[in-house]
Amino acid sequence: MKKHLRLFSWLMLFVCITSCKDQVKSDFSKDQSNSLTNEFNTSKAPNSIVRNLVQDGDGNIWMATWEGVFRYDGKSFTNVTKDVSSARFFSILEDSKGNMWFGSIGSGVYYFDGKAFQNFTTKEGLPNNEITSIFEDKAGNIWLGTNGGISLYNGKSFQNYILAENTIVEDNTGKTVPDFTRPPNEVNSIIEDNTGTFWFATRGNTYLYDGKTFTIVSQKDKPFTNVRSIIEDKKGTIWLGGNDGLWRYDPSTSLKAGEGKFTNISKNFIGYIHEDKKGNIWTSSETKEGSWVLTHYYSQTFLNKTPAATEINTKERKMLFGILAAKDGSIWFGSDGVYRYNGKTITDFRSK
Repeated sequence: MKKHLRLFSWLMLFVCITSCKDQVKSDFSKDQSNSLTNEFNTSKAPNSIVRNLVQDGDGNIWMATWEGVFRYDGKSFTNVTKDVSSARFFSILEDSKGNMWFGSIGSGVYYFDGKAFQNFTTKEGLPNNEITSIFEDKAGNIWLGTNGGISLYNGKSFQNYILAENTIVEDNTGKTVPDFTRPPNEVNSIIEDNTGTFWFATRGNTYLYDGKTFTIVSQKDKPFTNVRSIIEDKKGTIWLGGNDGLWRYDPSTSLKAGEGKFTNISKNFIGYIHEDKKGNIWTSSETKEGSWVLTHYYSQTFLNKTPAATEINTKERKMLFGILAAKDGSIWFGSDGVYRYNGKTITDFRSK
């Protein structure tokens, strides 16, 4: 009888311990509800809009699409966010530590360390849940371009800057901008140039920021508006593209930031600008006839008023989006799917 009582007591103790462990595990999951894990799902290439592309340090190509974020390892495509979010993804970044950032429309930004996801939204301090651009500065801070403002994340908290009429103002009140109201106030592109000055392109004005003051970028007193893409090339030249075409800015012609020489390269509407490893510039643009082309500008002719360029016939009259010059020299671009140009032919990865 005593033997049975001892056995029963040990059994009850085991059940209690197991139950307590499950409760702790459950409580931990509640505390970590903003950190999401994901079982990868191998899938076909995206068939919808592909907005942006980047290549990581291991050579994988990542693409932000309306079906989720896809990763291509050279052989197959994987929808990394399939079980995490049904949102459309717009922007993407690999930071200096090898972590990935995915900007969505309506669900904020997702941070992915290769194992688990963490989602940041207005609940965590963002001004808006539509993340249209992502940039890492030289200090390792992450800048998020949103609808209606800019958010600076230092690894612990967010500092927000709100677009006001013809200016950007720092906000410490926790003000938010309603979702799904874009445009006209979304932030399209962010860079930090080699002088430490930030450039912010919005659907309205384009701004310079020296850490204290925001000023509007103008050419002959005409502000650059609806600039969709800004990059700084290897030589320190700034390229801007949008409603007013493609412009090149030479900072060496002025000691004052933003007042160097601007040269108009093309009058076509520019969607994206990208520099390849040889210093050539690639753009996606709309022609006067309404079709979209991929244009290759040759670096050795940049000193010319009109650089030599080649238009690549993409056989697509729909919009072209993000551009990526991959490490193997191929050019990838997004449209209603993802495409690769090897210098001779274009590969369409869409499912037939």
